[in-house]
Amino acid sequence: MVPTYCKFVIFNKIVRLTSKMLFYSFFKTLVGHEIIVELKNDICVTGRLHSVDQFLNIKLIEVCNYISESFIRGSVVRYVQLPVNSVDSQLLQDAARKEITIR
Repeated sequence: MVPTYCKFVIFNKIVRLTSKMLFYSFFKTLVGHEIIVELKNDICVTGRLHSVDQFLNIKLIEVCNYISESFIRGSVVRYVQLPVNSVDSQLLQDAARKEITIR
């Protein structure tokens, strides 16, 4: 069964530090899940999320048959597609509401 994916757009130069930390915390909960990362040069990379850092650099494993792992610099990421069943949308909405009320 092919998983259904949802897209999260990351605007690296527009997002404030608090928003970056929100994405960082969110992606940390998805370690071990299969994701698709679309790069700014239109290349899509599919793999299992191994790690992510505070700059939103992404390390994938099990990328394909001939590549065992890959490191993706956060500044080249256009989209990250995640399986819908691994996204806790209520938790994400609550975190976004808290961030808006802080501003």
